[in-house]
Amino acid sequence: MYELLSEPIRRYVREQGWESLRPIQSASIQKVLQSEDNLILASRTASGKTEAAFLPILSKVNFNERGVQVLYISPLIALINDQFFRVEELCKHLDVPVTKWHGEANRTLKEKLVNDPGGIVLITPESIEAMLVNAAYKAKALFSNLKFIVIDEIHAFLGTDRGKQLQSLLFRIRELNAGNVRVIGLSATIGSYEQAKEMAGPENTTKILRDTTSKEIETEFRYFKQEGAELPLALIKDLYLNVCNNKVLIFPNARGLAEEVAVKLHKISQKVGGHPYYFSHHSSVHKELREYIEEFARNNVRFPFTIACTSTLELGIDIGSVDKVVQIDATHSIASLIQRIGRSGRRGNETSKLSLYATDPWSLLQSVACMTLFEGEGFVEPIEYTEKPYDILLHQALALVRQLSECTQEELVHRLSINTAFKYITVDEIKEILLHLIQTDLLEFIGGKLIIAIEGEKIVNTKDFYSVFQTDTLLKVRCQDKPIGEVPFSPQIVVNNNMLLAARIWKIVDVDLPAKRITVVPAMDGKKPLFSGSGADIHPKIREQMLRLLVREEKMPNLSDDAKEAIRQLKLDFELYTIENLETDRPLKVQIKEMYWYSFQGTKTNRSLAFLFDAANIKNNLREDESMFEFKAGDFELIIQKAMKAYDQLASVLESAVQNEPLMLAFSKFGSYLPLKYQVQLVRDKRFNFESAMDFLSSVHISQTHTLPES
Repeated sequence: MYELLSEPIRRYVREQGWESLRPIQSASIQKVLQSEDNLILASRTASGKTEAAFLPILSKVNFNERGVQVLYISPLIALINDQFFRVEELCKHLDVPVTKWHGEANRTLKEKLVNDPGGIVLITPESIEAMLVNAAYKAKALFSNLKFIVIDEIHAFLGTDRGKQLQSLLFRIRELNAGNVRVIGLSATIGSYEQAKEMAGPENTTKILRDTTSKEIETEFRYFKQEGAELPLALIKDLYLNVCNNKVLIFPNARGLAEEVAVKLHKISQKVGGHPYYFSHHSSVHKELREYIEEFARNNVRFPFTIACTSTLELGIDIGSVDKVVQIDATHSIASLIQRIGRSGRRGNETSKLSLYATDPWSLLQSVACMTLFEGEGFVEPIEYTEKPYDILLHQALALVRQLSECTQEELVHRLSINTAFKYITVDEIKEILLHLIQTDLLEFIGGKLIIAIEGEKIVNTKDFYSVFQTDTLLKVRCQDKPIGEVPFSPQIVVNNNMLLAARIWKIVDVDLPAKRITVVPAMDGKKPLFSGSGADIHPKIREQMLRLLVREEKMPNLSDDAKEAIRQLKLDFELYTIENLETDRPLKVQIKEMYWYSFQGTKTNRSLAFLFDAANIKNNLREDESMFEFKAGDFELIIQKAMKAYDQLASVLESAVQNEPLMLAFSKFGSYLPLKYQVQLVRDKRFNFESAMDFLSSVHISQTHTLPES
């Protein structure tokens, strides 16, 4: 396929010294240059996907035409900054301008692009939204002759509010364009190709190119039980010996833990005369320091280094050669785990290496379940999405009115109804939502045209309007009258849960979301704090695999002796239960005063079960990390019957909960502006899976044991 490329691009390939093109590059070159299809390029990390998209695009596009020719969309500003240099290098023989456009980019260069549109623009969805809303005429001049849109890390958008916004933005950009705009999506871990095709464009003109070449993964699982608020000293010491002579990324799942790891490893290194290159990298670190760390890692050849990071380094930012990845406790998904593992062994045919450190037996079990599912079946979670994203439609309605300055109601309804992002939302539903916006003074009629009303101006005229994802809402934490600190809102912030802050474990006794306040007392129950992870939903297949590992003799990955013993002791706890059917048989431990029921269901189903128990006035406590419910001892069959009966009153109970519990809609930035019935439907679709819960309750078979009370 090399001969299909233009001579300037062939010269670039020769200068790189490549002996051959990679499989995904050859396939992409042929499809881009010899068809008009949209494409999804799916291949493992560091397989050359960026070049697979841009080599043929740069060969095909006539950059002498006026207007931006190629739009590169990224989920991260840091990824744009990183890819800018790669794309600029690709374009050096073509005299093609490459411009970064995001909140931190150079304003002078942006103005130059507006005055003389052309070349390639690297941009975030939020910057596209801001451009369309605030300067529609500029957007038309920029994008009316667009030929290609490249979406990097497309999986990061799928199944999210931001992804629906991007799908709507792509539709709006195509409306500005006279020709055929082709979309090319890039990803290493896609759980649902249909969703990716839907985002790229018409499914019948979108093709999937997959390079299924696997990369060897070397894993090891270690276990250090955490007793207090800080990570065990033995873990830190072992971790130091594991990373001190290597180039390593450590993912501890939370910013606070990333800081703890970086500081403690650095202190040990200072004491023993080791290297000084220990860093933390997360969204709270100043961008200049983050960029320095990325630059050091990318260009450093001589020295080992360790970066304790959050998901900021999970995506495809090039930080050079990484020897191994360390994960501390379980990720919420297989997709995330594999994406992180892929950050190592990126050069040539090097093996990707993972060391996983677990501090809790259930976290260890979940991690093993994720790895065995991926290695055994190649399973990656399918994308869950909401068919009717009413809140994103509301946001786009306001954005469109601002973009157009004014429009008739009929025009607005039409534009929203033909937008592929909202194809499942009916015209009647759109009209009802728009009527509500008028009644609540977000929109108003002037001379038969809709404009942004006074209350709407308060929303639209803020920088925060362009993004649909929730930024961190910080809640003040207090013990009696003493301030302890601040934490970002998380679905795990629930009364009776434990949390980690200021190197101590606290029990939550009250949550006042309107006042942004959490009241705590020192935790005395020894229960592990639940704020080490992202709080994201766990797929039911992972939980079923955890049960399988407990009650069947399954092949295990490379476990340390301590990890083997932790798993063995967990298995002992379940050896008296009869589990023949992994889908329906579930353990129930009965003591004199309490019962413990292990559902081994996904997070959404567990959340739904807890809601039904509450609706039936059954006192319960869900320990989601163990997928286990605590009840007072009693007739468990009666508990199930009452929960199933509560489903009959679900509509009214759920409506009351949405009206009276602000946390219910906390996941949605614009959901509170919807009519109540659409708020309820949104909560039902995004937070719960009552149908799955009812199916489970109707088929579950209880395997019960009686034990003496714990001494």
